[in-house]
Amino acid sequence: MIGIDLVWFKRDLRVRDHVPLLSAALSGRPVICLFILEPEKFDIEDTDPIHIHWELDCAIRLSENLKKTGADLHFKIGNAIEVFEKINDNYKIERILSHEETGNYWSYNRDKKILKWCELNNISWIEYPNNGVVRRLGDRDGWKKERDARMRSPLSDPPIFKETIPYKEKIPDMADIGLDPRILVNRPEPGENAAIEKLQKFLQEDGINYSWAISSPTLSVKYGSGLSPYFTAGALSMRRAVQETTSRINYIRKNKSQLEGHAEWIKSLNSFRTRLAWRCHFIQKLEMEPDLDMKAQNPIIESNMNRILDPEKFNRWKEGATGWPFFDACMRQLTSTGWINFRMRAMMMSAASYNLWLPWRDTGRFLARQFLDYEPGIHWSQVGMQSGTTGINTIRAYSMTKQGKDQDPEGDYIRKWIPELSMVPTNFIHEPWLMPESLQNSIICRIGIEYPEPIVDELITRKEGISRSYSARNSEEAREISKKVLKVHGSRRRPRRKSKKMSSTTQKKLF
Repeated sequence: MIGIDLVWFKRDLRVRDHVPLLSAALSGRPVICLFILEPEKFDIEDTDPIHIHWELDCAIRLSENLKKTGADLHFKIGNAIEVFEKINDNYKIERILSHEETGNYWSYNRDKKILKWCELNNISWIEYPNNGVVRRLGDRDGWKKERDARMRSPLSDPPIFKETIPYKEKIPDMADIGLDPRILVNRPEPGENAAIEKLQKFLQEDGINYSWAISSPTLSVKYGSGLSPYFTAGALSMRRAVQETTSRINYIRKNKSQLEGHAEWIKSLNSFRTRLAWRCHFIQKLEMEPDLDMKAQNPIIESNMNRILDPEKFNRWKEGATGWPFFDACMRQLTSTGWINFRMRAMMMSAASYNLWLPWRDTGRFLARQFLDYEPGIHWSQVGMQSGTTGINTIRAYSMTKQGKDQDPEGDYIRKWIPELSMVPTNFIHEPWLMPESLQNSIICRIGIEYPEPIVDELITRKEGISRSYSARNSEEAREISKKVLKVHGSRRRPRRKSKKMSSTTQKKLF
């Protein structure tokens, strides 16, 4: 029996910049390209049908691109080891080729089982580095140098295959796997081709406003890159995004006399490139500590906080019915579209953690299921930071009312997502509970009836939450664990020089 190479596509659903695919094309062996829908994943608490639907649609686009290379993508539903066993019985697998995956704790344990199965069956499983995450890194000191070098390595085109195993079965759909995802408003076009088109549109048209627009839940939709769902599915490589951004920056610098707004372009694209690096930085945390979705980085702090799940508070928070208009609008946008900008994600966790004192795993799992672009490494690192359970980050407790006044001063965003408040005058839109009763009756927006009263006093609970969070850090044992967390996960970036005295304007921006 002639042995085969098996290219296992996981969260790398593209034909460009795909080293496992290139390696298989050069091997001279027959090749099977494989995508597995794993039922065990469907039942995980941070998985939502919208995630599976997105991956499947991106895989279908991948299959179309693979056909142009002479290969077919094989779709299988089942346990990964059982799928491999059937293929091995029929074709004798010589090598499994894939990218390294930094997923949640479930995928980490699955990969350990597959490695053991490969060893028992004398199959070589070769995992190639993917994006900017460095496996088996001893400490963080050398991470940035390794990551930056990897980002400079050459981009690659799709290979051409001479001999592959054809796929003759039906491509499954969501009904075949028994999942019914919610319908998302303005869902992106899936696949690698759409990702590259989106990148080019950002670099050539929309990106000029990125640096100042990214904090707004409305402006970030138009001027943000919109690439995060593609990164999550691996439809676009991080290396391509970094290199094409750098190329665009260099072009603007060389031609700035001919380009209007060149300073704004350079500022925004530099900011975007920095955020790409931060993306890798946060995923690296999960690579080095695979169970961040299961336990707090500082369990002593978590224990000292003693947060308890209050069902009413939790339900009102996740339903966008807290009585804080801007927060509720953000939550409703997220559940409707599957996306919201980074600052608002932080605000959501802040409200849950400090104002409502809810446990981080429950709120973190709910948010994970809302994000179309759910990336475990980023998400759980941020959940830890925003819930105050790392012990190494400043407590960032956002004022929902201030964020609303800053990002939506006229209340148009609030009115769009909360039709109950559509008739509320602008001077009351951020604090509708202050409306006179006669006004509430006249516009049929009675607080406590058509729209809820604030779930708690925002100012008082935020101050209490901050105080309780800092108190939870005070024990010697908690401080010692925090030192270890900082040594493993702390950024090695040199701090910027700061003036001796922080201005009042800068202080206000912290909240």
